[in-house]
Amino acid sequence: MTRSNPTRIAVATLVTGALLSTAACGLSGGAGDAKEAEKTGRVTGEITFRTLQLKPTFTAYVQWVIDAFERKYPEAKVTWEDVPGDGYNEKLVADAQAGALPDVVNLSTDSFQLLADRGMLADVAKLDGAAAGEYVPGAWEQFKLPGKGDSVYAYPWYVTPEILTYNRELFEKAGLDPAKPPTSVEQFFDYAEKIAASSGGQYSAFMADPKGRLPGDWQKMGVPILSEKQDRFTFDTDQAVAWVERMKDLYAKGAMPKESLLKSDDINQLYGGGKIVFGPGSPGFVKDIKQNAPQVYAKTRVAGAVTGKLGHIGIYAQSLGIRKDTKHTDAAAEFAKWVTNGPNQVEFSRKATIYPSNAQGLADPFFSDQGDGKDAETLARAVGAEQLKTAALDANTPVQWTNQVGDAVVREVQKAITGGQDPRTAVKKAEEAANKLLTAAAEK
Repeated sequence: MTRSNPTRIAVATLVTGALLSTAACGLSGGAGDAKEAEKTGRVTGEITFRTLQLKPTFTAYVQWVIDAFERKYPEAKVTWEDVPGDGYNEKLVADAQAGALPDVVNLSTDSFQLLADRGMLADVAKLDGAAAGEYVPGAWEQFKLPGKGDSVYAYPWYVTPEILTYNRELFEKAGLDPAKPPTSVEQFFDYAEKIAASSGGQYSAFMADPKGRLPGDWQKMGVPILSEKQDRFTFDTDQAVAWVERMKDLYAKGAMPKESLLKSDDINQLYGGGKIVFGPGSPGFVKDIKQNAPQVYAKTRVAGAVTGKLGHIGIYAQSLGIRKDTKHTDAAAEFAKWVTNGPNQVEFSRKATIYPSNAQGLADPFFSDQGDGKDAETLARAVGAEQLKTAALDANTPVQWTNQVGDAVVREVQKAITGGQDPRTAVKKAEEAANKLLTAAAEK
C-alpha cells in the first residue's frame, strides 16, 4: 500500500515516516562502484550504525543492545548515530553519492530498494545463507529485488502488519454482524454501502483517502500494477475502473466524509468521536484510541486485515542494510543479526507497538496472548502476530510508485469520484501520467 496508508503511519510513530520521494535519484560512485567485501571469520573493527529518529525515546534500549554486542565481541566497537526525520532522505542520498554510507543503516522498504538497485548494499543472503530461516517469510522476501534471484539486501528488523479496526456499536446499527467483518476489498465496499444507507449522515464508513488506499486496494483486487519487466505501469484494467466506479458511488451516498477526498483529516479524531466506523488498519492506532478516547475504545473490535485474491496482506518493514564495501563485513553483519535476533526484537516490541520480523521472536507468548478476549489492544497484538506468520506481499507499494506517481494517479481518480470525469478515462489518464513520470525518472 502507499506511503500514507495506516500500516505505514503506524511505523511512522517510531520513525516519523521519512521516505524517499523518488526511486530514480541519480546515484553513482561510492559503494555502487566498489567490490563487495567478504567475511574473514573475525568480528573485529569499528562500525557505524545509523537509525532514524529513535532518540530519545529508545536511547536506553538501543544502547543496551549495543553494549551487549560489544561484550560478546570485545574486538568490535559500534558507533551509533541517530538521524532526525527531517532531511533523512536527503542525507541518505548524499551519503550514498559520496560513498559515505554507514556500515549498518536503518532503511525502509522504499529506501532499501533505491540503494540496493544501484549496488550500494551487500547481499546478506550471500553473506549468511542460513539467515533466511530465522525470519518470517514475508519479511525476508521484502528485501529481494526483481530480477536479482535469491539475493537479499537487508536484514529485516521490526515490522507492522495490516489489521482491521471497527466500531462494534455502529456496525450493529447498520444491521451488520460484528462477528463477521469484511474480508475482501469488494466486501468492504458492500459493508460501507450498508453503513451509509443506515447512518442518516450521522457517521461515515471509512475515509476516502485514495492516496492511502492505492495501489494497495488495486493489488488486492488482482490489478497488475507493473509489467513483468517492471518498466511500465499496467493498471489500466477493468478491475481498476470498477474500483473507481465503486468509490464514486459510495462517495455520493455518504459512505465517506466528503472532505476526506481532498485533504487528510485526523482519522483518530473522527473515529474517537464516533463519526467513522472503520479506523486505521494498525495496532498502534488501537493503543492511541485506548489512551485518547476510552469510551469508543470500549466499542472497538479488531480482526484480520482485508485481504486480496490470494489471501495476502501488506506488511511494512524496517530493515538494516550493510554497506557493500564496508571494511568490517563480519562485524557489520553480526551486529545487524544481533539487533534483529529474537530476544532483542521482542524486547523492542514490548516498548513500542511493533512486531519482530524474527520468527523466534514472533513465537514469544507475548504475541499470542489474547487475555480475556475483550481488550482490543491485546487482541490487536495477537491478530497482527498471527497474520505475520504467513504474510505475503501482494499489497506492498513497488518502488516505482513514488510520491509523484501517487499524486498523479490520485488527481485523476479524485476527478472521477466527484463526477468530474468518467472513471475509465480517469484510470487511462492516470496510467499515462504515471508512465510519463516513470520514463522521465529512468532518463535521469
